[in-house]
Amino acid sequence: MANNKSSKPERTTIGGSLNIPRMISGLWQLAGGHDQNVDVEAAAKAMEPLIEAGLDCFDMADHYGDAGESCLSPEFLILRLLTRVELVMGQHNSSSTKEMIAFTKWCPPENGVTSFENAEKAVDLALKRMKQEKIELMQYHAWDYTDDSYIRNLEHLRTLQKQGKIGMIGMTNTDAAHLELLINTGFKIATNQVSCSVIDRRHVRGRLASVCTEHDVGILAYGTLLGGYLSEKWLGVDEPKDETELNWSLRKYLRFIKAAGGWSSYQVVLQALSTVAKKHGVGISAVATRHVLDLPAVSAVIVGSRLSSTSDKYTASNLEAFSFALDAEDMALIAKAQEGLSDIPGDCGDEYRRPPFLTAKGDLSDHLGEQDQDVKIAKAIASGARIEYSSGSYWEPIAVCFYPVCIKNIANIL
Repeated sequence: MANNKSSKPERTTIGGSLNIPRMISGLWQLAGGHDQNVDVEAAAKAMEPLIEAGLDCFDMADHYGDAGESCLSPEFLILRLLTRVELVMGQHNSSSTKEMIAFTKWCPPENGVTSFENAEKAVDLALKRMKQEKIELMQYHAWDYTDDSYIRNLEHLRTLQKQGKIGMIGMTNTDAAHLELLINTGFKIATNQVSCSVIDRRHVRGRLASVCTEHDVGILAYGTLLGGYLSEKWLGVDEPKDETELNWSLRKYLRFIKAAGGWSSYQVVLQALSTVAKKHGVGISAVATRHVLDLPAVSAVIVGSRLSSTSDKYTASNLEAFSFALDAEDMALIAKAQEGLSDIPGDCGDEYRRPPFLTAKGDLSDHLGEQDQDVKIAKAIASGARIEYSSGSYWEPIAVCFYPVCIKNIANIL
């Protein structure tokens, strides 16, 4: 029997003061690989029923679009995507009286440009496009922890926060160690947006959940539905053989499934979700979402929205996650099915920084330019080339020192 509780979204508070629904509409589907063209006016109009349903919070996407656009630089593609979405926000703000909350991101290339003027320009441009006076949550993504550019840029965001242009600062894809480092350095981090699902359990299997709980950092969970794999459509279906027929999200999350134990293990979990879904009279996606909402430190889940005329039919099914509760029997059944999974390697966000790269293409070519040092190093190591690491210190060429040289998988100290 279906639970007859109201399907209004639960709400929570992040950063101590900002009230948001526990389901955020993610707008990555406005990127290439999903929709090639965006009608800004129509997309803004499609926000209205979502806001009326209580889903009044929207998150900007941070990937670069379809591989078919690889002739364009990654920096250009991310700029174009953020431009699309921010313009949609601006159109809504100029044409509607319905209030909404918009989160955006700043993912600058780590190219040595770390001036305050650069950060201010990025924030001012986003404000102009969105036709707002303040960005409620600015989320930052650090590509390379060994480059201190992210520390400098976060300092600039903190200054802009004091000026009132930014409400709160969040992170994306940040592991437990570096989140803790930032907090202990004095940064007030409101949220951390990471992949989290019934398949991807890194935030609870590792330290991230405890770090976030201790420091009141809310996890904004994306990938909750594995790009659509956690639905009736894929129950009992064979693994896709031709990845070129899949959209960006399905290609990406197929890699997550493989990293977590493979298609058979995933099907066992999907069957368990189906059993629970039938018991409560809801869809598999509702159970998958409810499971993540109940995990420690999770403030909200981010569910993709196309902002089109067909958005309405998905809203009702998305809200089913708030119409029932998982009981002890449900949780035990899901946990038993998860025993066949493997732990996805590393911590949250590692999929963007080290192999295995769990991206649509299986590398970072859709996210970083070919000139990126880490990509070159990964390719060189894979081919058995000699890699030497230099600290870049002024003294290294003239002082006696030791440094690592990696040949294939063997590191030598010279």
